[in-house]
Amino acid sequence: MSTDEPLPEDAGADTTTAPEADHPHAGVAAEGFSSPEADFPAHEAACGEITLKRGGAPTDIKFPISPPAIMGRFDPAVGPIDVDLATLPEGAYVSRKHAKITFDDGAWTLADMGSSNGTFILRNDFERVDQVELKDGDEFALGNARFLFNIVHPGEAPE
Repeated sequence: MSTDEPLPEDAGADTTTAPEADHPHAGVAAEGFSSPEADFPAHEAACGEITLKRGGAPTDIKFPISPPAIMGRFDPAVGPIDVDLATLPEGAYVSRKHAKITFDDGAWTLADMGSSNGTFILRNDFERVDQVELKDGDEFALGNARFLFNIVHPGEAPE
C-alpha cells in the first residue's frame, strides 16, 4: 500500500458493535456499584453560587460554590484557590486567600482568612466580620468586591 492511499478506518477491526450492555464497563453505576453522586449525597445537597454586584445591581458574572470554597486571587507562591477573582477589576482589593465559604451541620458560613481589606456582610449596613452565618440572598463584600449569595438546591440549575 502506498503512502498516498488513505487507510480504511479500523482496518482489520471487527466493525460490528456489541450492545452497550455487553460493554465491560456497562452497569458500573448499577446495583452493587456506586456512582459519584451516590458516594457524596450530603455534598451534592450543599451547593451555592455567588453573583458579582456592580452599582448595586447583580451582574451576569456568577461563581459556583462547592464547599469548602476559598475565594481570592491565584498566586503560585500561595497555591490554588476555588474561586479566583483575579480577573475582575475589583480583584485588586481581594487578598490571595481572602475568605472561605463552608457548609456544616446545615449552616453556610463565610469566614475571613486574615485578608488585608476585610470581609463584610450587609445587614442594616456593611459590618466587618471574622465569621458569619450566610443565608440565601445575603450580600457580602470581599474588600470592595460585592456579591450576592444564593443556595442552589439539588436538581435545580444555577441561574
